[in-house]
Amino acid sequence: MIGLIPYAFTVSSHIIVTGALALLVFFIVLFYGLYKNGLKFFKLFVPSGVPIGILPLVVLIEIMAFFFVKPVSHSLRLFANMLAGHIALKVFASFVGMLGALGLIGWIGAIFPLVLTVALTALELLIAFLQAYVFAVLACIYLNDAVHPGH
Repeated sequence: MIGLIPYAFTVSSHIIVTGALALLVFFIVLFYGLYKNGLKFFKLFVPSGVPIGILPLVVLIEIMAFFFVKPVSHSLRLFANMLAGHIALKVFASFVGMLGALGLIGWIGAIFPLVLTVALTALELLIAFLQAYVFAVLACIYLNDAVHPGH
């Protein structure tokens, strides 16, 4: 949210920050799942109802998804949305500045990019709330899977 203030720094637009948040969620899920369930936690990797013939392949896919895909997608989703929105805002805001530098004709021409920048800022505020919500919901889903493995 602070990144929407002009000249402020957007922390979540850097992959190292979102990666650290995703790894924090990942390790909490892993340790709490092992603490709560012990070795039964590994039932998470063996879905019920899978035919025995393809079970090794499914277990391999589940392990890869848990250790690689979930943390990476969890961090990239937040990072990409925040970065893309802020780049779009900076581009349209720079149009306002460039057109305004052209004098009176430029000021008139800068009205549309200014209105679009205000609208994009409102959209970016909505997206910031939505991304925080999605990040939290995914963390809860991952934690639920760890607490109740094999369901």
